[in-house]
Parts: sequence; C-alpha cells; structure tokens
Amino acid sequence: MADLGNNSPRRYFIDDGGRRVLIGLTVEETFEFERLDHLSGVNDDGHVLWEAGSGPASKPAQRWLELYSKHDRAWLRWMAESRTTSGRDLPFLN
Repeated sequence: MADLGNNSPRRYFIDDGGRRVLIGLTVEETFEFERLDHLSGVNDDGHVLWEAGSGPASKPAQRWLELYSKHDRAWLRWMAESRTTSGRDLPFLN
C-alpha cells in the first residue's frame, strides 16, 4: 500500500458501502488479493509459491499476479486520467 507520509499515488477508493477497494477490482477481488498478498512464500504443503526468476509456481501465486495485473492496469489508466482532470476532488485514499 502507498506510504501516507510520502504523498504516494492513491490505489484504493471508497465504494458506496464505505468499503476500501483497490482501483480496478471488485470488493471480493480486493479481499482475495489482500488475503493472497499476506501468504508466505511457501504454502501449507511446503511448496514454493514463487520460483526465482520464473514467476508464479502455484495457483495462489498465479491468481495474485492476475489480480495485481488487473489492478495495476486500472491504476495506470486512473493516473493518466487524473492528470487531465487535476484539481477535481476524487473519493480516493491511500
């Protein structure tokens, strides 16, 4: 997540229900991403989730990468759009 003290770009918004949601993801996808993001590098069976230099080695790691990629693409679009509409108050937070 962005560093609040460094004026980092915003990556979350508040939905109509008052929930913090990653840009480009649904509430459910945000919950899933955050759950996967907190996994250690090894799953319960002792299998490595990521292989050095080659990317995801497991389904949870692949899913994390899918969600992150979806979020990152949407965030980059949002950043580009926000540059053209600067000065407008948007309901996003760090």
